[in-house]
Order: sequence, then C-alpha cells, then structure tokens
Amino acid sequence: MALDAETRDQLIETVRRFVTERLRPLEAKVAEDDAMPDEVVEEMKGLGLFGLSIPEEFGGLDLSMEDECLVGIELGRTSPAFRSTFGTNVGIGSQALVMFGTEAQKEKYLPGIASGEIITSFALTEPEAGSDSANVQTRAVKDGDHYVLNGAKRFITNANKAHLFTVMARTDPNKPGGGGVSAFLVDRDSPGLTVGKSEKKMGQQGAHVSEVFFDNVRVPAENLIGKEGEGFKVAMQVLDRGRLHISSVCIGVAERLIADCVAYASERKQFGQPLSSFQLLQGMIADSKTETLAAKALTLETARKRDAGQSVTMEAAAAKYFASEMVGRVADRAVQIFGGAGYIADYGIERFYRDVRIFRIYEGTSQIQQVIIARETLKRGG
Repeated sequence: MALDAETRDQLIETVRRFVTERLRPLEAKVAEDDAMPDEVVEEMKGLGLFGLSIPEEFGGLDLSMEDECLVGIELGRTSPAFRSTFGTNVGIGSQALVMFGTEAQKEKYLPGIASGEIITSFALTEPEAGSDSANVQTRAVKDGDHYVLNGAKRFITNANKAHLFTVMARTDPNKPGGGGVSAFLVDRDSPGLTVGKSEKKMGQQGAHVSEVFFDNVRVPAENLIGKEGEGFKVAMQVLDRGRLHISSVCIGVAERLIADCVAYASERKQFGQPLSSFQLLQGMIADSKTETLAAKALTLETARKRDAGQSVTMEAAAAKYFASEMVGRVADRAVQIFGGAGYIADYGIERFYRDVRIFRIYEGTSQIQQVIIARETLKRGG
C-alpha cells in the first residue's frame, strides 16, 4: 500500500534520524564485536522495521515497493549489518508467506514476523545449489499428514536466531529442475533441525550466516506454501522483490560513501590545496554520483512498475545487477580518494569496501542477473 506523501515523508525522516543518530555511532563497535546490541534490535522493533512489507491487518506497515525502496536507501546510509538484522523479515524470509500463504498460515505467523518476535530465514542455497537454485537436493517425502525433510542448507542469513524457516525441498525426485521443488514453513524447534555455527565472513560483521541441517524433520502438510511443485515459482517471485530491496540499499551505501568522500576531499589538503580541487579526483566523484543517480532512477522506476502490477523480472534483475556492481565501484573509488586513510580501519571506508562485496553475490550473482536479463530480453523480442 502506498503511503500518502506526508506519512511517507515522516517515516523516511524518522528512519533517517535513527540511522544518523543511533546506528552510525555504533558501526565500529558492531563490526568489532560481530554482534548487534539487544537494545538496538528492540528499537528497530519499536519503529516497525521488521514489518515494512507485512500487510497492515497483520500488524505491518504494508509499504508499497517504491516506499520500501525509499526506506531502503535511508537504511543503506549505515553499515549493511544493521539492515540485515530485520532484512529477512522484510524480504525473502516473509514474502513467500505473504504472497502464497493460506489465511491460516498468515494469521499464525505474520503478526509475530511484523513485530520482530519471530525472526525468519529463507533456506534455498545448498552446497550444490547456489546459482543453480533449481538443483535443490534437500528431500521432502510425504508421510501421512506430514512431510519428512532431509538435507542441508548453506549460507543462510539469520539462521542462528531464526524462529521460522521457509525451506525449499524436492518433493518429486523424478521431475528434474524447479518443477519438483516445493516450499515449506518449518519451525526452528522442529525435532531434527539443527543450525551450524556462524561462518566467519569477509564483511558485514554483526550479520550472521550459518548452515541448517534437516534430519528426518517432520513438517505438517498444512505448512506447505502454495501447491506441491510450486516452490521454484515461489522463490523466483520472492527474489524479484528482494532484488529491488537490495538495489535500494546499494544506492544508500553509495550515497553515504560519496558524502564521506566529498567531506574528506574538501578538508584534506595536498600541494597546498584541498583534494577536491584536483580534476582527476573530481572525475571519480562525478563517476560515482552519475552511476548512483542512474541506479536510483532504474530502481524506483522498476518499483513503481511492480506496484502497478507489471511483471518486472527483467527490470528487477537489471536494477540489482547495476546497483550492486555500481556500489562496488563507488567503494573502490572511496578507498582511492581517502588514500592511506581509506585502507586504515579507523575511517570505516575499508569496512564498507568489504561490506558491499556480498551485494554482487547474494539473491542472485551478477552473472545470474545477466542470464535473466538476456533471457527476458530475448523472450520480449528486444
């Protein structure tokens, strides 16, 4: 649901103040501790950040895609780990339920997801099924009024604290590809479900990914999302929305880095004049600003098309591809503009340089986005 202009402006201003006054001062501590302070998580719940995309009837803010992207841009102005705290509740961890769940499923889970009392995770990736997401090997075998799940998932965001998993599992071993895959809601306390240790990562300390193991996990048949065999379709539609959300966060990070570069280059002097007076450095700032504006225009235009009910599979892939590659280039230029200071942890620039690298990988690598863009363009005839 699109907010009226005044309400939307108030929400964006509230998030902007929260990011500036509360989150940015904690960036270094969160990275060093590799942990999110409990009081910050509670404040996020109070602001409604866990329920940005959840329908109002279940306690969420029910933002339109465009409004969610505008909020995502604001959230991108601080370390991405903060957004990741509630990101799965807003995106891939909840949207299969929002889009395809039964009324009973929604009533059971969505209010808790919107309030942040239930943390969600999206369990698709496996050791042999990452970019090849249709190659899911985790099995779900029907047994009376239950399904029995066996297998393992890998690199699952927020798995260490999740209460509910949306799990992709193969229900028809004789049907290759996505057609034999189904989606299930699996509670964390299900016997046989275990979560591995948090992985050590290149960046985004404070956000965690883990393996999830299923050993004869019995899941009630009523926890099937949609129909049997529709899991891949569910996953792809969820990812369309998630890719626009990630695009908006990339834009916010880029805008933050540009602002930091402008401030530093205006104060730092070399050869008796500010760095900002040198044209080669101005060129880096100009390139960064232009690419960020282009990513923002593409992302918001695509969000509006999605809100209008149009299919945006190609456009969402293009936005995610361009925005995630763009923010990598902006972060690289930021290190260069800061020079030696950009390589030192005290300034935080090297942290962002590491943090943004994952944007080109999760929710579909840049190469997968290229495949989608080409496929959809050929399908449309140009």
